[in-house]
Amino acid sequence: MAQLSRRDFLKVSAAGLTLSAAGPLAIVGQAPREPIRPRRPAVVCSRGEYWGRKVNEPAWEILRSGGNVLDAVIKGAVVVELDPEDTSVGYGGLPNEEGEVELDASVMYGPTHNCGAVAALRHIKTPSLVARLVMERTDHMMLVGKGALKFALAHGFKKENLLTEKARLQWLKWKENLSDEDDWLPPADGKYSEGDRPTGTINVLGVDADGNLAGVTTTSGLAFKIPGRVGDSPIIGAGLYVDNEVGAAGATGRGEEVIRICGSFYVVSLMRAGKTPQEACELACKRIVEVNRGRKIDFNDKFIALRKDGQVGVASILGSPDRPPELALWNEDGFQVIRGTYLYEYPKS
Repeated sequence: MAQLSRRDFLKVSAAGLTLSAAGPLAIVGQAPREPIRPRRPAVVCSRGEYWGRKVNEPAWEILRSGGNVLDAVIKGAVVVELDPEDTSVGYGGLPNEEGEVELDASVMYGPTHNCGAVAALRHIKTPSLVARLVMERTDHMMLVGKGALKFALAHGFKKENLLTEKARLQWLKWKENLSDEDDWLPPADGKYSEGDRPTGTINVLGVDADGNLAGVTTTSGLAFKIPGRVGDSPIIGAGLYVDNEVGAAGATGRGEEVIRICGSFYVVSLMRAGKTPQEACELACKRIVEVNRGRKIDFNDKFIALRKDGQVGVASILGSPDRPPELALWNEDGFQVIRGTYLYEYPKS
């Protein structure tokens, strides 16, 4: 999902998108949203064409052969965690303000309602695999920081440097542009890497032929965050929630806002109450807006949902006709990208 840079944040504020209007919010700038035919097994992820194919294909291979749904979704998530070109998840993720990469992840398995998570985990490329071990090898649900690292090392994971050259250059650019009154000078050659302060996450949700569900959410969190900051991704009910009787949901974007409404649990609860996955995602976005009445929008959040029958939904707070929120789906009908809905349009450049 496209994110707003700090420069875009200011444009949004200047555009006056203050959340003070009375009454219910309408879905505006709506992308086409013809319901897909529910099919299972199915796997979805919170990315579009490029990453959607890379993530969903190995997950689908497991599901179509009758494999375990948790194996499938984690297999897909690990693709992004191990790819240094993605700067928002796993290896190559953008670091905290001190230049250290800290990763968060959670997993949840519908048939047992069990879950596991890690937060502020350093030096391990695949936090989703560690989160699964927390679920399967302990009676805890979350390990953080040094404790999470010791746990991972005890289970054979290798301690590695997660900061790539690409991520390091973006971190330096951020440091050197914090203030024109500090002691940091621009690079000698005047060249900076692209990008400002993005957020980024990936959710992968799956349902098998019998209707069993599982999900994973993994991220390197808000770029250049205060060390130790934890967003919604490793928090069950915020960045991820799975109910085997109903469906699953995941969130990306500004984690603090998702935490405040228990976002993914909220989406699943709405589906339990009879809302479609699409309606549930839209209502979660509206709920975030409602609790921010009187404030200006300087963030974006997006929700994806997968119902037990294979129906899906995706919505975000911000979007545009050429950048709608997207969800990548793979089922027996093949691979497709679903375009969702949004509440406000991105500011004009």
